Amino acid sequence: MKFLKVLLGIIVLLAIIILVGGLLLPKNYSVSRSTVINAPDSIIYKNIADFKEFYKWNPWAKMEPSAEVSFTGTPGNPGHQYNWKGKETGAGYMKITSVNPNKNINIDLMFIEPFESLADTKFDITPEGTANKVTWTMSGENNIISKWMCLIMGGMDKMIGKDFESGLASLKEKSEKEN
Repeated sequence: MKFLKVLLGIIVLLAIIILVGGLLLPKNYSVSRSTVINAPDSIIYKNIADFKEFYKWNPWAKMEPSAEVSFTGTPGNPGHQYNWKGKETGAGYMKITSVNPNKNINIDLMFIEPFESLADTKFDITPEGTANKVTWTMSGENNIISKWMCLIMGGMDKMIGKDFESGLASLKEKSEKEN
């Protein structure tokens, strides 16, 4: 009986630590990466705002090419959507919320599986000399589970920063070949 009381006390203490600790961890995250692409803004924009083109350089599509994907809506317009479902990548969708053609694209990124989470994603295209700088940013709020996951894994930047870098390198290669 004494063992059960001690065990229950340990479980309660751990639950309190997890809850209180979770309240103290950062609620918001933001990850951003940039690259310079030697291609017209119109080519870069098309490769981002048309999700069928986006799919060709998307780092997560390369991770699981067998994932089920579908596209709806008019490319480059609010409402255009890319849906995926896979064993490795989970399930979710990206939906364009607003655009400024050849300048920026704002996207809602909704993860459905393995957990629900909404992130604001944006791509900014700005002139840089004779080329264009592309900045990919994702930001959102962490729930208590993702707060702890980020702490254990070194933060959201460490978790997806390399994927952004890989994706931007593929976008650069694709866009410069089309130039």
